[in-house]
Amino acid sequence: MRIACLLLFGTPISLLAADWPQFRGPDGRAEAVEDVRLPDELDLEQHRRWKVAVPKGHSSPVVVGGRVFLTAFDGERLETIALSAETGETLWRKTAPHERLERVHRVGSRATPTVASDGSNVVAMFGSVGLFCYDTAGELRWHVPMGPFDNSFGAASSPLIVGNRIVLLQDHDTGSHLLCIDVANGKPIWRTERPEAKRGFSTPAVVQSENGTEIVVAGSGRLTAYDLENGQPMWFVRGLCRVVSNTPVLGRDGLLYVASNGGGSAPNEPAFAEVVADRDANTNGKLEQKELPGSPIKSFFGQFDADKDGSLDEAEYESVRTIFAEAKPSAFVVRPGGEGDVTESRVAWTQPRAVPRNASPVLAGGALFVARDGGILISVDAEN
Repeated sequence: MRIACLLLFGTPISLLAADWPQFRGPDGRAEAVEDVRLPDELDLEQHRRWKVAVPKGHSSPVVVGGRVFLTAFDGERLETIALSAETGETLWRKTAPHERLERVHRVGSRATPTVASDGSNVVAMFGSVGLFCYDTAGELRWHVPMGPFDNSFGAASSPLIVGNRIVLLQDHDTGSHLLCIDVANGKPIWRTERPEAKRGFSTPAVVQSENGTEIVVAGSGRLTAYDLENGQPMWFVRGLCRVVSNTPVLGRDGLLYVASNGGGSAPNEPAFAEVVADRDANTNGKLEQKELPGSPIKSFFGQFDADKDGSLDEAEYESVRTIFAEAKPSAFVVRPGGEGDVTESRVAWTQPRAVPRNASPVLAGGALFVARDGGILISVDAEN
């Protein structure tokens, strides 16, 4: 079981008034309300208002309209749960029906994406089981089946509600795409394929630029912005890692702060024609895993064999080779907007060291804070 608890500090009237409607809170900034002062010392017995046990899950709770919403995996049940923010009382629990459950990473969960709510709708995502929309009383409004997804680690990206639309990223070994859905009825508005992207677990950022409202996605080797209206790609920055778990953070300065470090890089892999000429033992014009030289491409062969025929053709091999060539650990700041490749024109600085693998950054007090696996907290000057 995991424990959900709400801690109230001092006289937190504004804390109760401030909603936390999505993954990482308002605008995805992971920034608490500014007029609440935390205590110098935290005493759980003194400051804890309530504590309740809830089933396991990796999703974060959200707080909207005096209610706490979260998802959980209880035995074989996928659940969306509503609690009273005042008392911790369970208001409703709804089970997502499913025929089968997808695979997840050994330290993962089938309840990883965080709920999004606009005060009228509660949107929960359970990987290939699909997207569920409830009203705040727990009545199901609609359900959109998903997948099955080609990803042995499962799905983790959280849905976002942007006006009257839901935006959902699904990056997997095949079939990667960005989806925009009408929040009123679950009908698709647009879907943009992302064939260059492999498995990833980031949640998009919503930004405003001279182009209008943009959905910015951190994925395999690239940060890409899409037009909210039609899903068309607007601009991109090269130089992310291969497997992105981190979500970009939008600063109050209008800049976007990005950090990613996962999946490794291999900038000098030989071209397909060279490998085929040297190692295609069965002369079928493709490369089986045993024919590949020792490399990350060979080690992660199953992730890149898109058609699952046991071999890599030239398109499969070169797409993966490109990702490994571009991928690198980096933290950087970019000014949203522009068109096409803006790596040189709109990136203010890049920091290749002290980059977290999983945790998303937080911007506060002129510093970018990143937490690395192993328990190391690092601050980086946000200006330079």
